[in-house]
Amino acid sequence: MVQDLVHKKIIENEEQVKSWLWGHRKKLPLPFYSSVDVRDSSYKVVSVDANIFPAGFNNICPVDKENVPKIIHTYLHNRYGSGIQRIALVTEEHTNNPYYWDNVHTLSKMISNAGYEVKVAVPKVFTGSTKMKAASGNEVEIFSAIRHGHSVTLGTDFVPDIIISNNDFSEAHEDWAQGLDIPINPPREMGWYQRKKSAHFEFYNQLAKEFADIIGVDPWVFQVQTELFSNFDLSTDEGAEALAERVDLMVAKIKTNYDERGIKDSPFVFIKNNSGTYGLAVVAVSSGDEIRGWNAKTRKDMKVSKGKRTVAEVIIQEGVKSSLVYEEATAEPTIYIVGCELIGGFLRAHPKKGPQESLNSPGAVYKRLCVSDLKVSVQGHPLENVYGWVARLSSLAIGSEIHDMQMKMKHLSANESL
Repeated sequence: MVQDLVHKKIIENEEQVKSWLWGHRKKLPLPFYSSVDVRDSSYKVVSVDANIFPAGFNNICPVDKENVPKIIHTYLHNRYGSGIQRIALVTEEHTNNPYYWDNVHTLSKMISNAGYEVKVAVPKVFTGSTKMKAASGNEVEIFSAIRHGHSVTLGTDFVPDIIISNNDFSEAHEDWAQGLDIPINPPREMGWYQRKKSAHFEFYNQLAKEFADIIGVDPWVFQVQTELFSNFDLSTDEGAEALAERVDLMVAKIKTNYDERGIKDSPFVFIKNNSGTYGLAVVAVSSGDEIRGWNAKTRKDMKVSKGKRTVAEVIIQEGVKSSLVYEEATAEPTIYIVGCELIGGFLRAHPKKGPQESLNSPGAVYKRLCVSDLKVSVQGHPLENVYGWVARLSSLAIGSEIHDMQMKMKHLSANESL
């Protein structure tokens, strides 16, 4: 089992690994939080998705939740100083999902317990406030984040010092956010209206190689082969054929890697929307022939993402089966991070999905996985340790994405001023 080898190598090279991590942390603009979906096949342990505006905080281990406020305070104090007192938690605005509002209630409480005054808001105009019912029975009061000059006001007089976003900005909300003096963290510009998964995995795979080299492990163990497929168009047979041919090439590459390492599993890939979340427009295939055989409904489903936005490009990503099973259900870990500090996680388990399918779909259940166990004994908790380090790689990759985005924005601003 590769997890045991990786765990052993991390402990043996602990000082070098921590020094490497700190070197990246110092120079990267790490976001307030992120969550990372990890796949463990027993011969690979990789990040397969990284969310900069994560939901699901209600599902993390109760013990972990107790430790989060201190980590939140440390992050905000180090990033913004002691002047931060009032925080607007800006959320999704088009959902009645009671589990999402449990997430918001939990997140709001953790920020409040860190010593900040928090109000929940959405980026649209309405009078007064409204309340949403969470699955736990708690209510979440929501205000309108109304623009006033270069800031926003919630209610009659709540002017936040910072906006923490739990809205993934699938819609740009440019009229609402453009020109605000108040910081938004994670930055709106990393919203799904323009963020690309292909960029994330380019950074992730490079960091995974650096990490693997330090601990003396084959980088392939942590890397996930990912290719961009632009001009995604399933409305014509020619468009489907182009995608099918690229899938066959990727499957052949994976098969070669398997043969070189004596792995007997059948290779497969995931086709994913390059800009999207909630598990929409995601499908697993093992050959181009499956795409050639897609019916009209499947083609239509693959063209639509959150908010009924059209999918314009996809990634073809190496499929990593899940070897984890929880109570006879296929499972995968999700790890939550503030800055680059692990704050919790859970196992997403799905009794109706197999090890080669996406588990982020209706019917998933969430089981306990406590990263706080690492505070007791790193040596005694190899899975939390290994999954935690893979999640940190994705967190650093997000920081690299943000840095790259900021550099591009500065370049555009410089050119506009000429």
